[in-house]
Amino acid sequence: MHVPDGFINAPVSAAAGVVAAGAVAVSLRGARRELDEKIAPLAGLVAAFVFAVQMLNFPVAAGTSGHLLGGALAAILVGPWTGVLCIAVVLLMQGVLFADGGLTALGVNITVMGVVTVVTAHLVFRGLRLVLPRTRGGVTAATFVAALVSVPASAAAFTLIYAIGGTTEVPIGKVLTAMLGVHVLIGVGEAAITMLTVGAVLAVRPDLVHGARGLTAPLKLRIDGELVDAAPAPLAAPVAASARKSPRKVWIGGVVTALVLAGVVSFYASASPDGLEKVAADQGIDAQARDHAAADSPLADYGVRGIDSARLSGGLAGVIGVGVTLAAGTGLFWAARRRRRPADTGARV
Repeated sequence: MHVPDGFINAPVSAAAGVVAAGAVAVSLRGARRELDEKIAPLAGLVAAFVFAVQMLNFPVAAGTSGHLLGGALAAILVGPWTGVLCIAVVLLMQGVLFADGGLTALGVNITVMGVVTVVTAHLVFRGLRLVLPRTRGGVTAATFVAALVSVPASAAAFTLIYAIGGTTEVPIGKVLTAMLGVHVLIGVGEAAITMLTVGAVLAVRPDLVHGARGLTAPLKLRIDGELVDAAPAPLAAPVAASARKSPRKVWIGGVVTALVLAGVVSFYASASPDGLEKVAADQGIDAQARDHAAADSPLADYGVRGIDSARLSGGLAGVIGVGVTLAAGTGLFWAARRRRRPADTGARV
């Protein structure tokens, strides 16, 4: 759902840029409370993984494809504040290096694909955690629903922005119906990918999943016919050992997976237009679209200029993208963590 240049007029694009900049600034402050010794090394990895998976367009219906937005995945794995920053880093790398998403629309994209998806997913996830069992199954179920809801929420947010600052006169009701229709389908794919990824991390290191903190429900005892909470027991030795264990193996596994997805699997992604491109073409909202300012970039359109082999060119571009996003994200999050105040260490979102 990368909005190109020319879809939204200059005043609204500027306003969205201010909103996005404010959200990033607030998230930088909030992320200092989330970026502990476990989350900080993984935050850059999450950004790189989202970048890689966004290259894997999957078919949905009628010549349309979709791709992961990633807001729900980032919010659940590393927290909502850090999640907004992860998606912002991905969108910045895509816009500047790969000509994916307009530069004048960067604020719109961060707002729609980053802020809206992360906030929506976080609120839905937290609400479901209150009513679902405090088990891994409860976490994965909440993950699925939160990711599913976040995608049409993002589509609705784009439609609202277009209703205010769209550059063509089109019936907004038809645009909203079309956007929601296709993005509900894309949301199913988003939910499946997010649930599988979170489930995989839960299976090996549940202590690394921000959204799974407090996973174990209190032990119940029956006393005089009534169930009461048992006194909390000391942390079990295996759990304590897991909590102290370095996330290095997970980090290495995640980096390798991202490189394989971007460098190899991306070649087999669907070539059909994504949901926004399809709706834009069908409804005529792309009439004022402009060429990207970085269209002549050596990595534009996820290929390396001068390499004739499409497989090699796309794979190498994907690997470069993962590496650059990983480096940029890791640098940002380590810098934010170093600015962390002692009073922040006990805070949780």
